[in-house]
Amino acid sequence: MTHSFALHIPDADLEPDPLDPAQIVSGTPEVSGKVVWESEDGRQIRGIWQITPGVVTDTEADELFVVISGSATVEVEGGATFTVGPGDLAVLRAGDRTTWTVHETLRKAYAISL
Repeated sequence: MTHSFALHIPDADLEPDPLDPAQIVSGTPEVSGKVVWESEDGRQIRGIWQITPGVVTDTEADELFVVISGSATVEVEGGATFTVGPGDLAVLRAGDRTTWTVHETLRKAYAISL
């Protein structure tokens, strides 16, 4: 999209985005998402992401996100552990290795810089 827009995040239709099985620590989490804007050079991405309960690992990009619904505990290897829920804003640094324990299906809006 190259123009200004608004989107009601709780009702947005998302597409399945299967996890790499190596990322799944426990449970059967499923991920879906939608990129709503990307810069021409692909270095800035804005979107919506959702994950169902379970435990997964990830290596993060430079990201700011706001939780819309659900909750999770995010453990940053060698750093902080925090729990996020509706209305919480969080920042992850590029290269952070994280473990996400998703307590209830979590939906977030995000801005990533690559």
